[in-house]
Amino acid sequence: MYVHIGGECSIPERFLVGVFDLDSTTVGSVDTRDFLSRAERDGRLDVLSADIPRTFVVTLDRVYLTPVAAATIRRRIHSHPALQGAEDEEQER
Repeated sequence: MYVHIGGECSIPERFLVGVFDLDSTTVGSVDTRDFLSRAERDGRLDVLSADIPRTFVVTLDRVYLTPVAAATIRRRIHSHPALQGAEDEEQER
């Protein structure tokens, strides 16, 4: 399954590592800002829109800045039945 994360970008769910709200993770967190700076410096950061980014999405090989709210992306992930089963199995472990 693919997850639409903004703009014209959809990623395979199996490559998804995390979806993070930019405001809550960068305020006071030097580590997060360093992570994003390093991704940009290494050419692994993609900005999906000229709009103000609200979320960053981490995949196995890229980081995406998107104006789509983290909660919206999470809802898209959780609304897919196959992913709900995988998440339930993970919680049982």
